[in-house]
Amino acid sequence: MEALEAAAGEVSKEEILKLFQAQRDAFHAELPVSYEARMDRINRTARMIVENKDALCDAVSSDFGHRSSVQTVMTDLMSVVGHAKDHKKNLKKWMRPEKRKMDFPLGLLGASGQVEYQPKGVVGVIAPWNFPINLAFDPAIGAFGAGNRVIIKFSEFCPETGELVKKLVADYFAPEEMTVITGGPETGKSFSEIPWDHLIFTGGGGIAKHVMAAAAQNLTPVTLELGGKSPTILGPDADVQKATQRIAMGKMMNAGQICLAPDYLLVPQDKEEAVVEGIKSNVAEQYPTLIANDDYTSVINGRHKERLQGLIDDAVAKGAKQTIVNPGEEDFSNTNSNKMPLTVLQNVNEDMRVMQEEIFGPVLPVKTYRNLDEVVDYVNDHDRPLGLYYFGESENDKRKILDRTISGGVTVNDVIFHIAQHDLPFGGVGPSGMGAYTGPDGFKEFSHAKAVYRQPKINIAKIAGFLPPYGAGTEKTMKQQMKL
Repeated sequence: MEALEAAAGEVSKEEILKLFQAQRDAFHAELPVSYEARMDRINRTARMIVENKDALCDAVSSDFGHRSSVQTVMTDLMSVVGHAKDHKKNLKKWMRPEKRKMDFPLGLLGASGQVEYQPKGVVGVIAPWNFPINLAFDPAIGAFGAGNRVIIKFSEFCPETGELVKKLVADYFAPEEMTVITGGPETGKSFSEIPWDHLIFTGGGGIAKHVMAAAAQNLTPVTLELGGKSPTILGPDADVQKATQRIAMGKMMNAGQICLAPDYLLVPQDKEEAVVEGIKSNVAEQYPTLIANDDYTSVINGRHKERLQGLIDDAVAKGAKQTIVNPGEEDFSNTNSNKMPLTVLQNVNEDMRVMQEEIFGPVLPVKTYRNLDEVVDYVNDHDRPLGLYYFGESENDKRKILDRTISGGVTVNDVIFHIAQHDLPFGGVGPSGMGAYTGPDGFKEFSHAKAVYRQPKINIAKIAGFLPPYGAGTEKTMKQQMKL
């Protein structure tokens, strides 16, 4: 396989199937998967991250052209370690069978029922480039916690990180436990066609449709973690300074290359200028300069940078007002870097691509509203977002937004933070995804909930009249059961 990848850059479906079958055979031989075996694999994953922290940060930065090592630790590595700690604290509890109530009068007669959470088998993980460590190994830990084996398809946009991770996983795991493959689009296509016991894909909606179609051929259950245009709403009573400080932090993190980044702002008409000024001043405070600033991340590559500039140019050509937030007044045209300053766009409308496509970069449209009913209608007229953010103090206003809009998750009075809470599910809805993981929800996502019913010694079917020939007892049972 090493020679194949080195020679062609792609991995054949046959080679992936061999890896899959080896894991499947090992999985079946191990059943039932003990708590100790699960935690051993989780702990090895966390140790691999902790013991190779600097090398991982350097590789990610190299792939991005520059990425803050502090940010990589905070957003990629800490998440995986935290996920492992959460399993150490809770996995025994999650693994316990759940007792369920039996229909009357079966429980009184000695019947019992429970749900046992069994591992599914081999989980395929298609990881994206924006948080390459987090979004490869958070699902892996969830899959291990549920008792599964794991094969990860690493993003071709992070080749240095991919090669490092492939080597590290081979050092810490037998290939029958977890393995990593690299490769481009053809490898990704073949990967999605494998008859996984569960497949999780994180990425864009367009590719997700192909992944889901391929998985459907094998009736493979899928978890899709997609993106979308996450609205950020400043309520009528929002504290503009606090809100814009937190929005600036969330939007500038990873240069906006986050599936949960604030995609656009919805602000009261009379606060628009104050909000734009607040964004400018808070970006300047957090990032006094950009080009040589170790804290500020580069756009992943030139093609992505061109796409983002195209969104800006299209919006300006259609009447948008642009404000380039460049605190150090640096010359971005005179650098080979793919770093971009934040561009704030006002006077945006639905004809602009920036209001149609997920931005995934340092571009921030600002849209105004007159009342919160307008906001609710606008959000509901568009695809369900992965995240939604509301700033404000009125409980009635918060409830209006929470109750009347639908999104994957919500953070109130900040952005993105709900994903950092391991006991909350992370997932989208509709175009922003399906299924959820992390915490107990992830354990259940990667498990099969098997119903186990135990019949008492007494002949229930005969007593209830279910045993032919049917007669008076049957009629009595049906009459009783059909009463509302």
